[in-house]
Amino acid sequence: MTFEEFVALRLAALVRYATVVTWDADLAEDIVQNVLVRAQARWERIRTLDAPERYVQRMLVNEFLSWRRRKAARTIHAGEALEGLLAPQADQTGRYDDRDAVMRLIGTLPPRQRAVIALRFYADLSVDEIADELGCRVSTVRTHLLRALTTLRTSLPSALLPTGEPR
Repeated sequence: MTFEEFVALRLAALVRYATVVTWDADLAEDIVQNVLVRAQARWERIRTLDAPERYVQRMLVNEFLSWRRRKAARTIHAGEALEGLLAPQADQTGRYDDRDAVMRLIGTLPPRQRAVIALRFYADLSVDEIADELGCRVSTVRTHLLRALTTLRTSLPSALLPTGEPR
């Protein structure tokens, strides 16, 4: 597969993935653009891998985590998290309002915790796979996941919390 074919087929999915990881649509587009420029230069090697898309996704996560260290990186505040991306809409069932509340809370988490939540629940990766993806220990991933879920549980309205025994 050529680089142009890869981009034509997977660009939208990569932007969605980056948006979930970064929680900022504009930053996601910037990161995807930067990563694709670097990936194009290395495409002959990347395309021979078993899963070139996974490799590019890992590049996206690494790029996001390095952006947060730069002076130009923005801190997302609760009031502006996902502004305009998932604006609350009135719905008879309230399902979308609940989803919006959860999404806004996730947007307030620190970048590494957001990345772990996105990789665990959006990309459906195991804790071991996330550790490999982020280049850290499994215990670090578990700590970030535990802290993120604890923050979300304490911040969510009780009506949105699942009932029954915790797993």
